[in-house]
Amino acid sequence: MKRIWLAACLVAIASGCATTKEWSATGGSRSDGVVRLSYTQGEFESVTVNEAQGIDLATRRCATWGYTGAEAFGGVTRQCNQPGGFAGCALWTVTKEYQCLGEGNAHSTGSRVETITVPTQSRQSTQDMKWQPKGAFKKD
Repeated sequence: MKRIWLAACLVAIASGCATTKEWSATGGSRSDGVVRLSYTQGEFESVTVNEAQGIDLATRRCATWGYTGAEAFGGVTRQCNQPGGFAGCALWTVTKEYQCLGEGNAHSTGSRVETITVPTQSRQSTQDMKWQPKGAFKKD
């Protein structure tokens, strides 16, 4: 009986604790329409992640930039934040990127006007053009 109890305890310890994690916003780029969400995972944790909560959070972040939605790029990246024993890792940060959907207003905020030089077809002269916030170009 003691052997069965000991074996059960070892299996429970080796499998780690089952933990439910929620995504939190950790970065992104408004101009690229990308949101990064992350969570931390301990060395012996068995993690379950709520993917619907991640999509909802990314969609809300994208909406603040004028986008209409978000979708996951695919996989996750893991970065070790705290080395563990036996060349392992005691604490991981797991990150997933989401692409914002729609046009967004990343390039149309404010009244910023930039001057750019565009070569003509002959490539011997250039003409100055000004970028307007709504994407329209005007000749000087």
